[in-house]
Amino acid sequence: MHDTPAGHWHEPKAGQNAGFGSFKRAAMPYDRFMESEGIPVYRSIGARRMQDLPLAPWKRLGGRGTYIQLFGTEGLWGSYVVEVPGAGALNTDKHLYEKVVFVIEGRGTTEVWQDGETKRHVFEWQKGSLFSIPLNTNHRMINASSAPALLYCGTTAPNVMNVIDNMDFIFNCPYSFTDRFSGAEDYFKPKDDLEPDPVRGLAMRRTNLIPDIINTQLPLDNRRSPGYRRVEPFMAGNRFYLWIGHHETGRYSKAHKHMSAAVLLCVKGKGYTYTWPADLGMTPWKDGLSDKILRQDYEYGGIVSAAPMSGDWFHQHFGIGKEGLRVSAWHGPNNQRSRKAGKPGEQLIDAGAIDIKKGGAAIPYYMEDPNIRVEFAETLKKQGVESRMNPEFYDSTSSAADELGDVM
Repeated sequence: MHDTPAGHWHEPKAGQNAGFGSFKRAAMPYDRFMESEGIPVYRSIGARRMQDLPLAPWKRLGGRGTYIQLFGTEGLWGSYVVEVPGAGALNTDKHLYEKVVFVIEGRGTTEVWQDGETKRHVFEWQKGSLFSIPLNTNHRMINASSAPALLYCGTTAPNVMNVIDNMDFIFNCPYSFTDRFSGAEDYFKPKDDLEPDPVRGLAMRRTNLIPDIINTQLPLDNRRSPGYRRVEPFMAGNRFYLWIGHHETGRYSKAHKHMSAAVLLCVKGKGYTYTWPADLGMTPWKDGLSDKILRQDYEYGGIVSAAPMSGDWFHQHFGIGKEGLRVSAWHGPNNQRSRKAGKPGEQLIDAGAIDIKKGGAAIPYYMEDPNIRVEFAETLKKQGVESRMNPEFYDSTSSAADELGDVM
């Protein structure tokens, strides 16, 4: 016999299987990297307010921060919040992964430059700003106020680290991606022009900075709720996909299903999200399965994972404030349904915007669980907000039930 049998492989005997049978999931390189940074790692379905998450001193970046890995996003993309000290700055950063930044609180400037470049490109940001750091550029966040600033950052770090697993290369690669950052004077000048995105034809803005996504105008979309508005920012040549959407006051989104990746960030209003495994069906409350439904409440700065476990999950979003509900959905790279890999040229449908009875993945209002409508109305009443969910939305014989864009 071996003195250390655990260190040697043994061929199974007849009628036995090789291996342990059950095992603990191994930490990935990105998991180990987060733990090595010496700041908290927050794992959950979401958070009511990221402003309330615990922060710790961050030696590499400066300031204080915490990593965030919501359920369902593991290995798909990463995020963190970092506090820029009042009248101070973070350390210079540079990395071989994409980064998108939303300013939760504060105002300041960011400097961006390539290796060997003496000129620094500078732009300003404030509460509500959304911008992207070009791939592998040097950059530094500077606080223009005496109060701390708080930034929420989404990255493709897990995608890069879990393949390369060499931190020296990731943080010290000398290559300049001039196709991502040309150094043009107007690179960080906000651009308002709309165009159809090349995949689904939805409204898109090619801009590397939006000064204020809390109040920026959004074009009519109608795909999620009556009067719903939406735009996709295409930033810094990224594969990291995100959009900004707004539900009108007193109206809520139809439930729809897809696999994990999307995290919704509340940028205006307040509300709650329900999410449940698709195999529970469309009426889990009615069917006595309410104990298997997850709920996350949020307000400005809150986040929720739309599909927090494996497989398809239904999820539905409810704004209960007087200003409506504005969210930004972050999907990371190559995860959103229309951006996933597959056979090129294959015909797909915009399933999340098409009702289940028509082959899509959305639950029409008239097919949803009765509890949803009742609870929403009661919640609005407590908030002093009038419901604008017209009765015809729930009438299967009405054109308004299917063509929400005609009902404003």
